[in-house]
Amino acid sequence: MEAKAIARYVRVTPRKADQVLQLIRGKRVDQVTEILDFSPKHVARVIGKVVKSAVANAVAMEGKINVEELRVKQAVAGAGPTMKRFLPRAQGRATPILKKTCHITVIVEGEVSEEDEAQARRARRVAPRAEARRVTETKSAAKVAEPSTPAAKKSAAKKPAAKKADAKKAETKKTETKGRNAKKSKEAK
Repeated sequence: MEAKAIARYVRVTPRKADQVLQLIRGKRVDQVTEILDFSPKHVARVIGKVVKSAVANAVAMEGKINVEELRVKQAVAGAGPTMKRFLPRAQGRATPILKKTCHITVIVEGEVSEEDEAQARRARRVAPRAEARRVTETKSAAKVAEPSTPAAKKSAAKKPAAKKADAKKAETKKTETKGRNAKKSKEAK
């Protein structure tokens, strides 16, 4: 079982982050937290958060898991976007300053007992199917069912009457315009 966590756009160069990541690769999670707590590098705090997030992801995925048996399988600092800034120098020149960022990825792996894994699989299989059945049943019931609220019933009852009223208004407008046109034509003659 593996779980992954990523911290993106961390304002540290990948090389400096990798110096700390080398200390934790392949070690147990409890040892990793100790190492990171006592590391003098400021990126160690960020890496500590990523490791905690990976552990939390592992617990969320599998439910019951022994956190003490988790190991850091992979810890990588990939290059992120570089912010370009310029420093003014003598005689109108400019010196570029590159502010690098990195994406820190930590993958944690551990063993899950077969009983716990089987229970988690059953729970995952049953829940989505039951949820899908509930959704389809409610949709089909909503299509068949009559409007339940009094306001909905009134609006449903008014629709045919409203159509009749609209038809009457249209007829009266036609007769009025015919009458006006007839008067205008008589006056013109």
